Amino acid sequence: MRNAEQKKGSSVYTIGLSEALLGDEEKHALCRVIDSGWLSTGDEVRAFEQEFAQCHAQKDAVAVSSCTAALQLALQALGVRPGDEILVPSVTFIATVNAVLYVDARPVPVDIQSPVLPHMSLEDAERKITKKTRGVIIMHYGGFACDTALWSEFCRRHDCILIEDAAHTPFMPSVGQYSDAAAFSFFANKNMTCAEGGMILSRHAAVRDACRMLRAHGMTAPTLERKRGHAFSYDIVQLGYNMRMDELRAALGRVQLEHLEERTRTRRHLTACYRELLTAALPEVAILPLSHENADCHLMVCVLPEGCDRAAVMQRMKDAGVQTSIHYPPYHRFSWHSRLFAETALPLAEEYMRRTLTLPLHPGLNEDHVHRVVRALSEALHPRSAGGTVHPAGKTESFTSWHR
Repeated sequence: MRNAEQKKGSSVYTIGLSEALLGDEEKHALCRVIDSGWLSTGDEVRAFEQEFAQCHAQKDAVAVSSCTAALQLALQALGVRPGDEILVPSVTFIATVNAVLYVDARPVPVDIQSPVLPHMSLEDAERKITKKTRGVIIMHYGGFACDTALWSEFCRRHDCILIEDAAHTPFMPSVGQYSDAAAFSFFANKNMTCAEGGMILSRHAAVRDACRMLRAHGMTAPTLERKRGHAFSYDIVQLGYNMRMDELRAALGRVQLEHLEERTRTRRHLTACYRELLTAALPEVAILPLSHENADCHLMVCVLPEGCDRAAVMQRMKDAGVQTSIHYPPYHRFSWHSRLFAETALPLAEEYMRRTLTLPLHPGLNEDHVHRVVRALSEALHPRSAGGTVHPAGKTESFTSWHR
């Protein structure tokens, strides 16, 4: 496992935003697959599905090529048709929206709860529900769970399906308990990774079966069954896709899953350190008003003061060797997507997206890294107070009182 400090010459950053923790266990798992001689969907994928489902107290799961694929297949398996409307988060990665477009449905962005709480607003959802609304996708932003029970009741009242974009919450026990399907991501920057990959949880066996069929061309007999002599040929019973997971990725995922609980505890501890330091040193910086105690803590997000030059802050932090990011740029203003959302007004989300800043968070960090990041942020916000932090009232506090 590499240290959180980037290797010299490999990056402009000494403290990176995220890092995949990989080591000898993953290497051995990959070698096991290579030695088996079977690389496509097989026993490793099946074991990964079962172990992931067990982690979430579910009967089964379906492994696919990405979280985007998981969302798309879930929508199709749940009967979404061209022309249907799907309420979607206004603050999310573009894949949440694209998955709706892939099934020829219409995504309807819903504003957030407040300028410092980017979960979907139930009140705005009520305003945007129509006779064409077929479903809702909620997104557990940053690893902090939405109130899925409330959204489940909302969907029950409006006769809608409920899908969870759980890309940020691979360990959350409540995910999948109230919804019709949940989609997970194992991309390289996620809490657990197999480079690329996704998973579908659903309480409905019919939905799981449909997703399993759709991920492999609508084929009745997978290649492994034919190799083992269980079938000589196959039929195609519906139009499907190539969205399968391979054995190598599944083997990586199984190892990562074994460490997920421990690494989630580390993320929670680091998030608690951030909260304590930011509250003490930078009271003008808002922290998401969500508890980290039972969260997956995928992102460490703060909201900068109104009127702050975020680009300048990010550049100063880069100069200090600290990587930052934005989660997320407003997708309804992207060059391609702006055509679809020309009349869309999301005032709370737009304010949030102007001021949000993501700080480094991953299990390769320690408390000293967190102190260094917070100090870099303080100096980036107040570059003229090079030995201390200038608060709005003009009071300057020495770093020695909180930075070790």
